[in-house]
Amino acid sequence: MGLKEIFEFIRIEHTLFSLPFVFIGAMVAVDPTWTQLLWILVAAVGARGLAMALNRMIDKDIDAANPRTAGRHLPSGSLSITTAWALSAAFLSMLIFGAWMLNEIALQLAWLPVLTFAIYPFLKRRTWACHFWLGLCLGLAPAGAWIGIVGEDLGWSAITALYWWPQIFLLSFGVMLWITAFDMAYALMDVDSDLANGIHSFPARFGAESAIKFAVFLSILYAAVFILSDIGIWWNIAAISMAAANIITLTSSRKDMEQFQSRLFKTSVSTGWILLLGLFATLHLS
Repeated sequence: MGLKEIFEFIRIEHTLFSLPFVFIGAMVAVDPTWTQLLWILVAAVGARGLAMALNRMIDKDIDAANPRTAGRHLPSGSLSITTAWALSAAFLSMLIFGAWMLNEIALQLAWLPVLTFAIYPFLKRRTWACHFWLGLCLGLAPAGAWIGIVGEDLGWSAITALYWWPQIFLLSFGVMLWITAFDMAYALMDVDSDLANGIHSFPARFGAESAIKFAVFLSILYAAVFILSDIGIWWNIAAISMAAANIITLTSSRKDMEQFQSRLFKTSVSTGWILLLGLFATLHLS
């Protein structure tokens, strides 16, 4: 199995969702070294790969029943479950090793994202609130990167003395809301399959229009939360601009669902990177 197949299996392009927020968390911690950023990157890529591999394995039968996903590696048989487990072990090793190279606190907390990743696929079988849990999974990105920087000097007091409150909490909460909004709209393409196979999603439970309206509400809310994180003017401009761009995309025509999902994906991916640019401008131009 080559790198191309591995990247396709874990949807490497989806790493672009969480990566900017990893760097945002590190930059908010102030003056990370290049070495720290490298190990944060290793841990982040490992975490993202592990999350996708676990999701693919747990959802193997669900994917097989959905015409849109039946051609994926595991249901189609182009990748064995043994290889998928091996990849999961490799990504877990990256996460643990990256955290170990950062500091003891980061290492001791490495179990937390693993647990959230493992729980998510089972929630979609139980409740439409699974979208919020997926948001939580990615919301850990800035918090994890932040602890990867400050944990070396502050130790457990970084958590117990509430150094994370309110800024890091607001950043993570904002990311959670943003991903939740995206995932609710993204789930529109699978409503028929979800209903047929007992999978719970917001659109399947409440309908497409309600999903879009709630995603728009969440977009307004995450912009407000990001502004409340009190980072600075360029960050605020980036937050407002990208919330507006996402709302325009969410309310655009859905006659061609594939084009709608493509627009949604591209706009959502760009959100984190524009916010990262806004943070950089705030730190260096203000």
